[in-house]
Amino acid sequence: MFRTFAVMLALSHAAVAFKTSFPKVAKFTTSALRAISTSTAGEAATDSFRIKFEDGGKQVSPWHDIPLKNGLYFNFVNEIPKYTKAKMEVSTKEAGNPIAQDIKKGKLRDYHGPIFWNYGCLPQTWEDPNVEHPDVKCMGDNDPLDVVEIGSASIASGVVSPVKVLGVLAMIDDGELDWKVIAIAANDPMADILNDIADVDAKMPGVVSGIREWFRWYKTPDDKPLNAFGYDEVALGREKALEVIEETHQFWKDLKSGKTDKGKLWLE
Repeated sequence: MFRTFAVMLALSHAAVAFKTSFPKVAKFTTSALRAISTSTAGEAATDSFRIKFEDGGKQVSPWHDIPLKNGLYFNFVNEIPKYTKAKMEVSTKEAGNPIAQDIKKGKLRDYHGPIFWNYGCLPQTWEDPNVEHPDVKCMGDNDPLDVVEIGSASIASGVVSPVKVLGVLAMIDDGELDWKVIAIAANDPMADILNDIADVDAKMPGVVSGIREWFRWYKTPDDKPLNAFGYDEVALGREKALEVIEETHQFWKDLKSGKTDKGKLWLE
């Protein structure tokens, strides 16, 4: 009972912090990269559903074929729109790397409550499970680098948007390092006044702590332990976030070149 109450309290704190910080605006409906389009296959909310990416009619991978950089910004592939629960993700082991709903123990995976931010990844990055981080002393989680986008718009799954990177949390999930980059869409009304994580704390109080507590608690309804965070749980600034992006981009390049064993990952 205490655990359930604590989860509800943490999620409520995150929701209040988020909702009191942003106005409602229209949803994004098109990709920020004009050449990239998406199509769906299968029935929504089933294991057959896929969001596939195309460039000029040719299927492309949102992980490998979309560039990391977008001028002064980074390309963000949104997997999960804010206020939704379906655990959508880029399928790293499936041909073409479409977005699909994660399956665990034969069942479609949903969060126990909605996530309050847009959640996705940076293309052409990879957290190498063979490399131990010198500070956190954990290996990477074998996935592209995660991004929590804190803007006011709900971004549809599969949309690619340029984002401004603001900071990063070093989450430790089941003994693996699972970085959470904190960013904001470049065209968000708040983007011009946010340049580093300290600006988020000053202009949007409660948002960073809300993110940390949501990710700390979200697996506990499944009788999983609390997630932990490195660096004394501090959200590190933009400079550190850029270092993490550069490091994971190099890990991805080593993976693509064959320098690192791909295992079951799809790279073509």
